[in-house]
Amino acid sequence: MASNKLLMLSVVAICLPAMAMATDYLVGDDSGWTINFDYQAWAKDKVFYVGDKFMFQYPKGYHNVFKVNGTAFKNCDIPPANQALSSGNDTVVLNTPGRKWYICGVSNHCSTYAQKLFITVQYQYGWAPAPTPQILQVSQPWAPTPAPTPSSPSTPAPTPSVPDTIVTNPWASSPILSSPPLPTPIAPSWPPAPSLPTTLAPTLERWAPTTLSVPETTVTDPWAPAPAPLAPSPISSPPSLPTPTAPSWTSAPSPYPWI
Repeated sequence: MASNKLLMLSVVAICLPAMAMATDYLVGDDSGWTINFDYQAWAKDKVFYVGDKFMFQYPKGYHNVFKVNGTAFKNCDIPPANQALSSGNDTVVLNTPGRKWYICGVSNHCSTYAQKLFITVQYQYGWAPAPTPQILQVSQPWAPTPAPTPSSPSTPAPTPSVPDTIVTNPWASSPILSSPPLPTPIAPSWPPAPSLPTTLAPTLERWAPTTLSVPETTVTDPWAPAPAPLAPSPISSPPSLPTPTAPSWTSAPSPYPWI
């Protein structure tokens, strides 16, 4: 009993701060929910948590609010009219985390005038709760087999006979099979080869050194006197030349008679 009260107090202590920190947002601020307004720029700097509230304010009858999925948001597909919020002062509580899409389904306000809003909702403390672990029932292959319930005595089933297995020695050498005898080859009969004449190899004489005969030379005494020089042959006298005679010239008359 005491443990249950402690559990309830713990849940209240966790939930109260989250409820106290919830924020109310007026979509579009002073502009409200209308056409020709950039709602993505309005939501860009804001962080939305589970428990926050969105308030769509607009003139009743001029607009409405549809919660759609991502595909309908992109294509501006309008859901059935009975799913619309059309009070002019609609409040949407963000109860779950994730992506949220909202559009206006009046005329072409979504496709032409961009009257639509996309946000992402986070958990209050930034973490999603861990999923509940699933208990898997795994049968133990080593569990003992339960004993059979005793029943009335009956004839026991015959034990199957197992044929005897002859185990041979794997290392024993296998018997060698005798091969059939091979036929004896018969040598072919070839005509006898002609006999070649027998020639004796020339006998080589043993080599002996050859004695060279050197002519004898007479060595003269280098200190003997040289032989006497040959006497000059007598020179015969030259023949006598004839004596030249002076020419006889006649005297010419003198050009100077006074001489």
